Amino acid sequence: MKKVKSAFLGVVILFAVWVLLTDTSQQELFLGGATALLIAALFHSKLTVLGDVRLNPKSLVYMVIYLFVFLWELLKSNIDVALRVINPKLPINPGIVKVRTSLKSPLGRVILANSITLTPGTLTVEMKDEFFYIHWIDVTSDDIEGATKSIVSHFEKYLETIFG
Repeated sequence: MKKVKSAFLGVVILFAVWVLLTDTSQQELFLGGATALLIAALFHSKLTVLGDVRLNPKSLVYMVIYLFVFLWELLKSNIDVALRVINPKLPINPGIVKVRTSLKSPLGRVILANSITLTPGTLTVEMKDEFFYIHWIDVTSDDIEGATKSIVSHFEKYLETIFG
């Protein structure tokens, strides 16, 4: 069942990318669907990571919510970093902090690490077991729980529902 779900999601994702990048004429849609099916068939053994995605109404809603949460955190951190650049009197206390994640899914962990890295002011340096090492522009908490709450908790609660 997991292989079927992975292949299905692979076709859907590939077709969605095709539609976004091309014209939406009937011929283009047919060609895109055929290409997505062919690629998914050829590389189905490599798409197993997509099997961790839950496909139920709650997780689909959480995917949409996660997108907005990520965009909000992205906006806030961009403003924060821009203010630190414009006003050098704002404190910069860089350092590497250790945070803990409860995500078990490899894809969920990668999405969490990428979400942290894409947010200005933070960079995922290493992932080791349930710990991430994050370079943070303004370390406000040295302990694992405090840093986890500040950096990871915004994203993790949605990703747990989406990936388990």
